[in-house]
Amino acid sequence: MSITCEPDLNPASLTSNLHWQDGFASLGPDFYTRQLPQPLGQPYWVGRCQAVGDLLGLDAFAPEADALLDALSGNSLLPGSQPLASVYSGHQFGVWAGQLGDGRAILLGETSSGWEIQLKGSGLTPYSRMGDGRAVLRSSIREFLCSEAMHALGIPSTRAFCVTGSEDRVLRESIETAAVVTRVAPSFIRFGHFEHFASTGQLPQLRQLADFVIERYYPGCLETSQPYVALLEQVAQRTARLMAKWQAAGFCHGVMNTDNMSILGLTLDYGPFQFLDGYDPDHICNHSDPHGRYAYKRQPGVAYWNLHCLARALLPLIEDQDLALAALAAFQQAFSDELLATYRAKLGFACEQAKDTDLIDQLLQLLAREHTDYPIFWRSLSHFAADGKAGPLSALFVDQNAINTWLVQYQHRLSVEDSSLVSQSMLRTNPKFVLRNHLGEMAIRQARDHDYSGVQTLLGLLENPFDEHLEHDSLAGLPPDWAASIAISCSS
Repeated sequence: MSITCEPDLNPASLTSNLHWQDGFASLGPDFYTRQLPQPLGQPYWVGRCQAVGDLLGLDAFAPEADALLDALSGNSLLPGSQPLASVYSGHQFGVWAGQLGDGRAILLGETSSGWEIQLKGSGLTPYSRMGDGRAVLRSSIREFLCSEAMHALGIPSTRAFCVTGSEDRVLRESIETAAVVTRVAPSFIRFGHFEHFASTGQLPQLRQLADFVIERYYPGCLETSQPYVALLEQVAQRTARLMAKWQAAGFCHGVMNTDNMSILGLTLDYGPFQFLDGYDPDHICNHSDPHGRYAYKRQPGVAYWNLHCLARALLPLIEDQDLALAALAAFQQAFSDELLATYRAKLGFACEQAKDTDLIDQLLQLLAREHTDYPIFWRSLSHFAADGKAGPLSALFVDQNAINTWLVQYQHRLSVEDSSLVSQSMLRTNPKFVLRNHLGEMAIRQARDHDYSGVQTLLGLLENPFDEHLEHDSLAGLPPDWAASIAISCSS
């Protein structure tokens, strides 16, 4: 069990460059409960991202970082911080779950530069329900690494500053050790926040929340005759573009509940996520999802379903179902446009040709038929575009005739592009290093033995995934056989 005690509210050694401003907390107590984090026993650094520290004005590697370690483990408070846990509701696996909330997350506040700082795994809150408010080391490392990996890939995401660990024990399927991940975003507001106030009939609070989001994050909506309709349309478009980027990157989220959907179109709440190894549209990354509701190919449709839930929540403000449905109609076009543009970039196409869609569809059907390794294929294709050597690429396929036939069409399509730019562009679009499950698992196993070098090494590669890093070629190869046995679930 975790040690429970009060955090040090006035740590003598803690200094901070942070300056806070009123943000989510300005909405008032209907939206949250003031809540101190629960201290973590004898914390230690597991992983630190200086790039995010620079955004916040914090240096986790400074000589005085021990005070920061305590603050980000819940053992003390950053000067001026007034922590809180927010309330929201949501649909989980398509079923209305009622009131949820930050069951293991504490918002420390919003900095003057507009970044919210949140501790995940920081102990019990009024919204913990049957949980213990903790996160375990494995899931915290995975979220820390994937947050920064997604950012480096150009996929909108929450960010992560650090992971701190402890020997405190928590029970999941087995006894594990506790950890806290410090994550950062412009806002952690979810679809579920709107669902909560709509479901409880608190229409003044619903309007207050919508007005806050519009004023802070979608001010252009104020210039329209229907600001709430415009908000819904903007969120639909952002969500659509996010889904397109997920699909093109081969990213599976695993738990696309409405309470895990960001109102800003960010990738939020990394649980049983996975980047595809072999390309399989039917792949289910979450072992807690036996029916495949959140299978890879279903993610865009689920996002659209979730947007309908958001639309229903906003309907008391919009007051016209037809207007709400019209706003949601923006999703499909935005998704199609973004997906096509992203695949064109992956293929090195700077200009648009009418038959590009057919060429992409043929390729994806071939990849699916053979379950071709998705990251390696795209990186190999980037090199093929430069040297025209089909051997390494063809070796990824059993049906040599099919891939060679497609490559002939592809080369013909490339003939209208600037050959001096194609490969360079593709190598900056198709990463060499992706956070595959087995890479995360290796770093986690090292960390369990108190060796955190694997976490920092992997972070460095994922922050610069398009660079060659020749000394780490082995981490860009095919997954080992044992990777197929890795099971990821909602238990974290």
